This record gives sequence, C-alpha cells and structure tokens, in this order.
Amino acid sequence: MLTSLIISDLHLTNVEGDKVNFFNKFCEDYASKVDQLFILGDLFNTWLGDDVSIKSHYAIISSLKELTKETKVFVMAGNRDFLLSHNFETETGCKLIKEPYELNHNAQKFLLIHGDSLCTDDINYQKLKKILRNSLVQFIFLHLPKNIRLKLTGQLRKKSIEAQSYKSSNIMDVNQQATDLLMSGYPDHDLIHGHTHRQNTHTMKNYTRYVLGDWSQNKGNAIKLSESLEWLEIN
Repeated sequence: MLTSLIISDLHLTNVEGDKVNFFNKFCEDYASKVDQLFILGDLFNTWLGDDVSIKSHYAIISSLKELTKETKVFVMAGNRDFLLSHNFETETGCKLIKEPYELNHNAQKFLLIHGDSLCTDDINYQKLKKILRNSLVQFIFLHLPKNIRLKLTGQLRKKSIEAQSYKSSNIMDVNQQATDLLMSGYPDHDLIHGHTHRQNTHTMKNYTRYVLGDWSQNKGNAIKLSESLEWLEIN
C-alpha cells in the first residue's frame, strides 16, 4: 500500500536554527518512512535563484539529498520560492512539479496546488504575481548580483507585510467561486493546498478541501495518505 506525506509552508531560512533542525528531524523520523513526500510550496522563505540559494541553504539541501535515497520527494514552487529550478533538482534528488498536480493515490484522487492562485480577491497580489512570474523579469533578476537580489527581495517582502496589515482576512483567503470553478474541471477529486496558513478541512458539495497550515520552530502539520487520509501533528 502506497504511503505519502503532504506538507506546505515551512518557510525555511539559511540560518541553521531550530526550524532547520526540526525539519531535518522530520525527514529522519517521518518522511524517510514513507514512499513519497509532497511539499506544496514555500519550503524556503526566500529563494534568490539556484546559483545563490543552493549554497546558502546547505543544511537543508543535504537533508533532502539524504532523504531522496529512500523517499521520492516532489516539490511545488510557492510564492516565496518560485525561482526553484533544475540545479535544485540535481543537488537534492527532488522532482519539481507544477500546479495543478493530479495525484492518484491508491483508490483516491487529489488535486494539489500551492493555493495563492485561488486568492483572487487580493487583486494587488495577483497583479504583482503576474509581473514576478514573467519570464523576462525572472531572467533579468537572475542575472543581477547577489546583493541587489537580496535588497530587492527585502523591499518586496517589507511592502508585502505592510500591505497585509490593512487587508481584510477574507481578501487573503481563497475565493469560493474560483475554487468551485477549478474543481469543476476535476470531478471525483479532492483538493489539498497551503498558502493561507489556515489549517482546516472544508467539506463542500462535490469535493473536500484540505488546507495545510504553516510550520513554527517546533511544530508542524502534515497530511498522511495510505488507505485513507489522516492529519498528523508534527512536534
């Protein structure tokens, strides 16, 4: 029987502190004992490009490389680490997957996404996302010196935090109509996503929506798929 774990929104940094150690322990105690691990975005808090960030996240890269000797690891880019690319795959043994990703798990069908694409009420965020995901913008950014990339990323993050302070809670959550429209194209599937940091299970008429939460320094959460679906609290 195939067994999988699904996590999201760890927001790991290049500081080898408690959170990185906690993730390494998760890999050893949980992820190494299943067939597959799916990470649905924002594994890293910031990713400046493979050429820079692989070196600065050495502990995490090493942990993933060791994990992929035993477990298949699939990584989806989030809004923080969307510049993950081929060198990351080579160095870790992970496989990058695009959303929406259809997962047929034993007799179950799931649709996996990061989740920000469904936050359509946050118009300013969606406009910024369109700019940042433009291939020309990414090409220019990846050819800038490291210090300039760091500065630009810091400025964007600061503005994002300021913007969130006056946005309503509903605006930063998924839009129900957008979610229903997405799922109408995937009958008999349930939806699993992260991004909003609002761990919950939402039972709708035609599908169930499972929302993964974010991780703290010493506590996380995961969905385990085997014969059925169950929530795991990691601590």
